[in-house]
Amino acid sequence: MRVAILGAMPEEIDPLLEKLDNIVKVDYADNSYYKALYKGIEVVVAYSKIGCAFSTLTATLLIEKFKCDTLLFSGVAGAINSELKIGDLIYANKLCKHDLDITAFGHPLGYVPEGKVFIYSDEKLQEIAKDVAKSKGIELKEGVIATGDQFIDSNEKKDFIAKHFNADAIEMEGYSVALVCDALNVPFFILRAISDSADTDASFDFDKFLEKSAKISADFILDMVEKIK
Repeated sequence: MRVAILGAMPEEIDPLLEKLDNIVKVDYADNSYYKALYKGIEVVVAYSKIGCAFSTLTATLLIEKFKCDTLLFSGVAGAINSELKIGDLIYANKLCKHDLDITAFGHPLGYVPEGKVFIYSDEKLQEIAKDVAKSKGIELKEGVIATGDQFIDSNEKKDFIAKHFNADAIEMEGYSVALVCDALNVPFFILRAISDSADTDASFDFDKFLEKSAKISADFILDMVEKIK
């Protein structure tokens, strides 16, 4: 077994690296990959970089070059479901690409050519995550995560995505990672901490939030790694 662990930004993988043993850094394709051990389990940690293009590349390399057979992704997302609040942890039961539009050819919005609108995450990993959340006393929420190569700051656009895809949160990497894993038959799990919501105020400090949420997510993901074994 070799587990891939991804985060969109360096800040999201730094807390992971602090808890690993026998780390070997491998620089490849303009990125850094950290081969290591966690309680005897082989892991490879990398940051995907922001957006679908790089996250697709990174996920593919983790599977094809580094021979990972399970992929876990943790990061932040914006809420488009009004019931989600800053700090909530949500995992994707399925993901979609909200900004892929070939409706002119008779396809539904979000349809990937020769693919599908939604990709479902691995059910066994979902159950492991629920067990971890229960053991840690964390409320873990489940929902649809919408991915796109744009930062959405329009409430009108957020409402449209929420209604059209029945989505709960938006981010910029999940669907592309899911697409790679689905095509290569690798089980995957996407965990997101909500970083902004409808009631976010001007005093919110994103950097402090990211530091705190990254530590919580790192502990959560590593507990999942241990249970996967």
